[in-house]
Amino acid sequence: MRRTARDGLRAAADEAGSASLEFLTVGLLLFVPIVYLILSMSAIQAGAFAVEGAARHAARLSAGGASSAGPGSIESAVRIILDDYGVDASSAAVTIDCETATCDQAGERVEVSVRARIPLPLAPEMFGATLTSVPVEATATAQVSRFAVAR
Repeated sequence: MRRTARDGLRAAADEAGSASLEFLTVGLLLFVPIVYLILSMSAIQAGAFAVEGAARHAARLSAGGASSAGPGSIESAVRIILDDYGVDASSAAVTIDCETATCDQAGERVEVSVRARIPLPLAPEMFGATLTSVPVEATATAQVSRFAVAR
């Protein structure tokens, strides 16, 4: 059977407009996961910045003598910082490690760790916090000044 130019035009006319439909379908199938990936990575990065800033500030407070006021003052400072970044401070945990019990000896290193869970955007809560959030942790170390006066 011979094909004529008219048959080719008829076949092309049958597929008219399907490229735009295919582009929209494939575009949406690729666009939605990419946007969700960008939103998720942004939330996780913001949480990482939050715990890193909180750990650094808490280490500086501890090394500056705020630990003599009690660990509650450092934990409240960490919670304020996390709230400023929009991270749920109730899910955060703060750990302070030093060589002595008072953390105020000159030259002593104070290490502060802050852990928090960052919820994924648009994730349903019916799956539980372990599947819908990402744990982030940061550790900072500061040295008590050798000119610090033990209190």
